[in-house]
Amino acid sequence: MMLRLFVAIALPQPVRIRLSLLGGGIPGARWIPAENLHLTLRFIGNVDEGRSQDVDDALQSVRAPEFELVLEGLGYFGSARAARSIHIGVRRNPALEHLYQKIESALVRSGCEPERRKFSPHVTLCRLHNAPAARVAGFVAGNNLVREGPMPVTEFTLFSSFHSHNAPIYRPERVYPLGMTWGPFEADAEGEDHDGD
Repeated sequence: MMLRLFVAIALPQPVRIRLSLLGGGIPGARWIPAENLHLTLRFIGNVDEGRSQDVDDALQSVRAPEFELVLEGLGYFGSARAARSIHIGVRRNPALEHLYQKIESALVRSGCEPERRKFSPHVTLCRLHNAPAARVAGFVAGNNLVREGPMPVTEFTLFSSFHSHNAPIYRPERVYPLGMTWGPFEADAEGEDHDGD
């Protein structure tokens, strides 16, 4: 069986709800459901079960400190006339960069292809299709003072992604604690906080 995997920071539920409430007012926008909002650290892609075990083993080796995260500054990817998505950015954070580099190095050692794109941390709020440029610009300008945090980041998560009719379903496969010296624990042992991230 193939799994479509990515590594991310799961956001606290109150943060996800507040961000999801920003949604609306842009024709052609497909807003991300609150339960799917997250900060991607590394997209891995489709792997078989053997490779997924290699990925898990690699991520177990990552050691990095806990830190705090601030989300701020709305922006979009694509051109002003043809934006592809709207996101909230992340205040510059050396600890987050350090964690990303540790994860990238571990995954490459496990056999994953190196990530060619520059790490640009963000949380995607919506995806756009033929959205009016003026409405996109107005939304970004009108919400640019939105800020969330500082919020504690004490772990990162390996997610699997499944397609459904309405929106992808993200399932936490494994949670890896930060600032600790022992191994990770199963995501479902953490209770409901990680469900659906």
